[in-house]
Amino acid sequence: MGGTSARAQASVLTLYDTNRIQTPGKIKDGKVEKMTWQQLDNAVKSKLGGQTVIVSHTIMSPMTKAAIADFQKKYPNTKVVQYDPVSSNAILNANQQNFGIRAVPNYNFDKADVIVSFEADFLGTWISPVEFAAQYAKNRKVDTENPKMSHHIQVESRMSMTGSNADNRIMVKPSEQGAAIAALYNAVAAATGAAGIGGPKVNDRAGKSLQKVAAELVAAKGKSLVVSGSNNTNEQVLVNGINAMLGNYNNTIDFSEHYLTKQGNDAEIQSLINEINSSTAVFILNANPVFELPNGKAFEAALKKAGVSVSFNQTVDETTNACQYAAPSNNFLESWGDVNPKRGHYGLVQPTIAPLFDTRQAEFSMLNWAGATQQTANASEAVDACYAYLQSVWQTQIFASQREFATFQAFWDATLHDGIFENYQVAATVNTNGINAAAAISGITQPQSGNNLEVSFFETINMANGQHANNPWLQEMPDPVTRTVWANTLALPIKYTGKDFESVNGLQDGDKVSLKIAGAEYDCVVVRQFGQMEGTAAIALGYGRSKAGLCDNVGTNVQAAIPIVGGTPQYFATGATMSGKTGKDTWHACVQHHHTMGVKAKGDTEMADEKVLAFQGALTKRTVIRQTNFKDVKKFVEELKEERAEFQKLNSYTLYRGHQDSYQSGLHWAMHVDLNACTGCSACTVACMSENNVPVVGKFEVQRHHEMSWLRIDRYFYGDVESPNTVYQPMMCQHCDNAPCENVCPVNATNHSSEGINQMTYNRCIGTRYCANNCPYKVRRFNWQDYTTADIFPWNERDLMGSTLGFSTAMPFGADNLTRMVLNPDVTVRTRGVIEKCSFCMQRIQEGKLTAKRETRQLRDGDVKTACQTACPTGAITFGNKNDKNSQVSKLRKSDLNYLVLEEVNVAPNVTYTAKVINKDEKLDA
Repeated sequence: MGGTSARAQASVLTLYDTNRIQTPGKIKDGKVEKMTWQQLDNAVKSKLGGQTVIVSHTIMSPMTKAAIADFQKKYPNTKVVQYDPVSSNAILNANQQNFGIRAVPNYNFDKADVIVSFEADFLGTWISPVEFAAQYAKNRKVDTENPKMSHHIQVESRMSMTGSNADNRIMVKPSEQGAAIAALYNAVAAATGAAGIGGPKVNDRAGKSLQKVAAELVAAKGKSLVVSGSNNTNEQVLVNGINAMLGNYNNTIDFSEHYLTKQGNDAEIQSLINEINSSTAVFILNANPVFELPNGKAFEAALKKAGVSVSFNQTVDETTNACQYAAPSNNFLESWGDVNPKRGHYGLVQPTIAPLFDTRQAEFSMLNWAGATQQTANASEAVDACYAYLQSVWQTQIFASQREFATFQAFWDATLHDGIFENYQVAATVNTNGINAAAAISGITQPQSGNNLEVSFFETINMANGQHANNPWLQEMPDPVTRTVWANTLALPIKYTGKDFESVNGLQDGDKVSLKIAGAEYDCVVVRQFGQMEGTAAIALGYGRSKAGLCDNVGTNVQAAIPIVGGTPQYFATGATMSGKTGKDTWHACVQHHHTMGVKAKGDTEMADEKVLAFQGALTKRTVIRQTNFKDVKKFVEELKEERAEFQKLNSYTLYRGHQDSYQSGLHWAMHVDLNACTGCSACTVACMSENNVPVVGKFEVQRHHEMSWLRIDRYFYGDVESPNTVYQPMMCQHCDNAPCENVCPVNATNHSSEGINQMTYNRCIGTRYCANNCPYKVRRFNWQDYTTADIFPWNERDLMGSTLGFSTAMPFGADNLTRMVLNPDVTVRTRGVIEKCSFCMQRIQEGKLTAKRETRQLRDGDVKTACQTACPTGAITFGNKNDKNSQVSKLRKSDLNYLVLEEVNVAPNVTYTAKVINKDEKLDA
């Protein structure tokens, strides 16, 4: 839906990964002994003929499936075992049981007035978060003329990214999720006249809240939506039953365009462990089960028994290391391919560069071993062969399903041009009579009694389940909620004493503890987290990889702590215990208190309300964030108008008198950020790094406040201390018309353009940092080291994972020509000792101007879009010429909810923000 994720923005870096396998070969001691493709082909084909298994994540490519089918014609004893790194097995099985369709249905969050989510992080990692975020934002952007807003309730134990965006949060322990779902089912059943099903009891506070939620859902029948991240099939059956009673099927939920992104079968991958023997050939296709499976060690032992094992993976990861041969596939940016993520939705994968190494697509390898294509020693010829094969698949499988084009060539050319083909399907209505909630109630999770610690495991928006662990851009991207980098931390609840905030056992952020689960011990670093339920903890999956490359052993590996119940992973553990402080992570890097503005320090007790908080302190009266409740919008608008009028009166006396008169005509670039649409997903921050050659500095430098990000997302908590609401505020250079950085630079390195942009002349900067000290927004960055190796002196280069002193002549990121290829040639690469910051993507502005000039026309609104704007999945960021009264940015700046950050200091920023509005029901919290 026109947006991206942080992972998508960072994926370009994988092309230039120095850990990529560059040739086929035999794997020995973690290294690849080079072979020719002919030698590898002969070695593999000589051992085929018996049982063959292809182990993969969910395969969404028609081309890949066709290549496997052709391979199976030659070797009929071949089966495909698919699994998902974070399992969705329960929802697939529940839908198979209830509707005869083993698929995730299409959810329409934009059609829902009331949304209830049980631990489903649908804005972060669950099913299709980019799409869901775009839908969700449609009902969250507030129009003061025609006010309407959805109500979002999140039921969870930890503060997820989705939960941080919710209006209300209901706290239940992980083991109580099933009981909470049953409680909601019974309450909805009572209100609609259906039969109740009983079940275990949830905690009293949550039970009373869920009664009120049920009434609201029933009042919004057909316009509500209930989702769950549970991996218990019976609990998903109950969720299906709730949606059926509410009339949500064929309205906010439908199977017409169901998802194909989740097809994994937990039972099959678990059975495979016992099936592999000396006569089995195992192919690993873009998967890493040795790390990703909770019992990965058992899979590794089984894999080593195979007669022949071949990995198509691009790096020697944990699973490839256990294989006999490496047949490295191309990076997706070097490949032809396709994808079918939803029923009727297709996309083409097109190569942007010739293969950098002697690799070839996995599809070509399988076709070659099956004798379905000719052998070639040339990597580019293999790409051409895959192009021809892709065309043949589309001609035989997809062309016939459309009616717009008479010839395949016309269809192919149009699809190749558009990149996508959407063949909307006939509506697939489902019958909900097959849902037997009464039979499912006995199989839900039973709440655990006592004071034992319960730990939830979750997927992060950057690492997934370790698939992106070797991507420095994602490692250095702060987690939206914990704000930590280069680690997964154990989130513990905070207790409020009225004067200060303390965690259990007196632990502080960065302290180390020993977490014991099912007899195994894990060394974890603690973070005290608002919104974490007492008696629970949470830690992210995907960290602590041993074969990631540059990022080996970053964080704690807790994969083995995931319980497998009935062959299916359950992403929480009960009966855990935790030691007191065992040490301190001296490199603990949390950016929450870096570059802060207008917020009082920790321990400040001067609070308007004892339960108002932000940054573990109180909001000041300075205009940093502005927030209100939906029911109070009209009153808030009047107060905001009075406040801004007072500021403007105050600012009528200025040293810059008449300075802004020159900006009333022509181009004057400005940006608008809607805080109601920003979910904190951080796609914009990674897009900015990629676009503007922003360097990665590593964990040691980040903990010294030396991160280089041009665009950060500040996170503010406010409201109830046990379950606060959150504001995510993207903060970049505000390009002030009265810029305080400009008049303190002794060498005029920072200046103001005639188009309202605060510019930097890098080769004039001498590094005084006066400008950074004088910036009220703290958005300027100083190059302490030569992070991108642009300097001529090798001792200025920085080793990201090296010595604590931070000096090295070997820099893993940026020292060689391969990783240099990721740098954007349109943006200056800065060297040590200069200040840098957001430029409003000046290179894109210039490109837009030149395009308009070539086409002999005026620059139009929308011709220039910044990197952060194009990346944002919710449309929270708008950029344009504010002097053009018809531009989108000009229209948005007229909203009654708009404000300027620190408007009272009269720096006249060109970035405006829409005040945060939530649709909170205080009765639920009470």
